[in-house]
Amino acid sequence: MDNQPRLSLHIPEPLARPGDDPAFGGMNLPAAGETRRPPVDAGEATMRDMPFGLIRVMGEDHRAIGPWNPHLEPEIPFKGLRAMALTRVFDDRLFRAHRQGKTSFYIKSTGEEAIGVAQSMMLDPRDMCFPTYRVLGWLMARDYPLVDLVNQIFSNAVDPLRGRQLPTLYSARDYGFYSISGNLGNRFGHAVGWAMASAYKGDDRIALGYVGEGTTAEGDFHEALTFASVYRAPVILCVTNNQWAISSFSGIAGADETTFAAKALAYGIPGLRVDGNDFLAIWAATQWAAQRARLNLGATLIELFTYRAAPHSSADDPAKYRPAQEAREWPLGDPIDRLKDHLIACGAWDMDRHDAMMATLDEEVRAAVRQGEAIGTLGQSKPELSAMFDDVFKEPDWRVIEQRRELGI
Repeated sequence: MDNQPRLSLHIPEPLARPGDDPAFGGMNLPAAGETRRPPVDAGEATMRDMPFGLIRVMGEDHRAIGPWNPHLEPEIPFKGLRAMALTRVFDDRLFRAHRQGKTSFYIKSTGEEAIGVAQSMMLDPRDMCFPTYRVLGWLMARDYPLVDLVNQIFSNAVDPLRGRQLPTLYSARDYGFYSISGNLGNRFGHAVGWAMASAYKGDDRIALGYVGEGTTAEGDFHEALTFASVYRAPVILCVTNNQWAISSFSGIAGADETTFAAKALAYGIPGLRVDGNDFLAIWAATQWAAQRARLNLGATLIELFTYRAAPHSSADDPAKYRPAQEAREWPLGDPIDRLKDHLIACGAWDMDRHDAMMATLDEEVRAAVRQGEAIGTLGQSKPELSAMFDDVFKEPDWRVIEQRRELGI
């Protein structure tokens, strides 16, 4: 025993910290078009290599190539580009509103806009999304009114949620957008349960759920995958691997050991790893998984490989834990620029029209913010006090009635 080395605990560390140069050289990034596309009805055992590839469609020349090319008509990616750009313009404007004290909190989607937009557009309006707070693009792609988003963020008198949610924890059931929970672990459980209920009732609707890569280290993730596998739930389970869970890097959740898509292998369901900054790749992978779900072939786990370019939230300073230039040097680029360049390469777009679109979107957002500010920002305007008692129970019980009486409302 004296000759045995002493044990040491391994603590994962990111390759670069503030003051260092970004370190992305060791990434395994297959070229666009390289990863194969299995038949939709293929058995899981025939595609256990898929979690270790990377589905990419837009090549170095910005054109769509390979077996995952969805062959979309130009108007579809154009609508996607507009929704992605609107998401970023809105985020930038409302983040500044937070800095001006007009709201208490804000979370941006910067660098991840392609995810929510592509999946929102691809799925049926009757399907249900169980979102996280970085898929605002889902609502933008479905033309949710901007002023309603602003009023939710300001928690003012006409807030559609009546002041019951934190800013950016949106809810829009009619848009297939289940109420956001700040506790992300429950997203998969809710999505799987909803999908199981749909199947049990003989319905034709499927569910999609999101978590971040950090959440894969929690028990909720594994419990949901067990149920999804055993009951062949018609659900798409998406892990947004944006490299950073608040201030802890993805290695803390196991990224240094294997891919997050590979976690599907233990549950006998397909796992796909997708370029999360490639609108066309996200569309194609989501379409593939949706077709499997609708054929009663069960769940698919998708890892969306992307990068959180902005702070985790308005309460975060990423300069304290990662190199300042890391977002600019992310090897998979910016999702908006990539889709714009794709449309230009196809001859369907140009920079003059792009600049004009951006100016129009900026004015649309400014107008919506002005409408919200006219009603009131945080603390200047709020829902009626009596609203706190509504919708607590289907039929108010004696305690609610008594509390209302005591307050004279």
